Amino acid sequence: MKIVSFLIYSLLLFLLHCQTSPTGRRQLILVKDPEMNQLGAEAFSEMKKKTPIEKSDSINKYVNCIVSAELAVSEDTTGVTDWEVVVFKDNTPNAFALPGGKIGVHTGILPVTKTADQLAAVLGHEIGHVIARHGNERISQNQVAQGGMEALTKIGKGEMAGILGGGAKFGILLPFSRAHESEADLIGLEIMAKAGFDPKESISLWENMSAMSSGKPNELLSTHPSDETRMKNLNQKMPDALQLREEANRNGKLPNCKL
Repeated sequence: MKIVSFLIYSLLLFLLHCQTSPTGRRQLILVKDPEMNQLGAEAFSEMKKKTPIEKSDSINKYVNCIVSAELAVSEDTTGVTDWEVVVFKDNTPNAFALPGGKIGVHTGILPVTKTADQLAAVLGHEIGHVIARHGNERISQNQVAQGGMEALTKIGKGEMAGILGGGAKFGILLPFSRAHESEADLIGLEIMAKAGFDPKESISLWENMSAMSSGKPNELLSTHPSDETRMKNLNQKMPDALQLREEANRNGKLPNCKL
């Protein structure tokens, strides 16, 4: 009976709070954008206190050059007024995004992204997470999984950062996490192409990532799609992306970001 009640409750929440993502996917959104943006800002502030920040002028200019070009062609409806990009001194090849336009880039991603176009694929992906409200959707799913709206008030800042940028290991949240990653890939592909970057380099990026990885869990038990799945999905959208890039280049969008 409890399971039936939970399912009915979840269905009602979905019907009452259903929205559509930039790719047309249906989403459960329970938290207002200003609240999410504040949560993201607080979590990011905590991260900046605990993780060393890269001060290199050339690295920061390089990363921000790419982000600026991509933000110029991105459409955000979450109320972000001032995007913030921070390069963290961390050797892991990673980047992440939080609501409120907060993007973190680890220095460890720079050797993996051999070109500015490849880094543009990473950063476009992170921008995609923000404008698609993936953090909001993850928290909304977490609320449902915990049985109600009051769950949000029980989450601390540290745990909040994990929910915003990480996720549950198994169960109801798992498929959504893969959906978020796949959707951010496609949104990022479109953004980088509209900004004038070469969308084919998104494939090269995942070839690089695949070459350096070993012992990855099976996709079914992973919160991320496999590298092969990501490349397949990107290739399916590549003809449209190449057209967008050609149009961008004709209109003078020729990014020249160098490290």
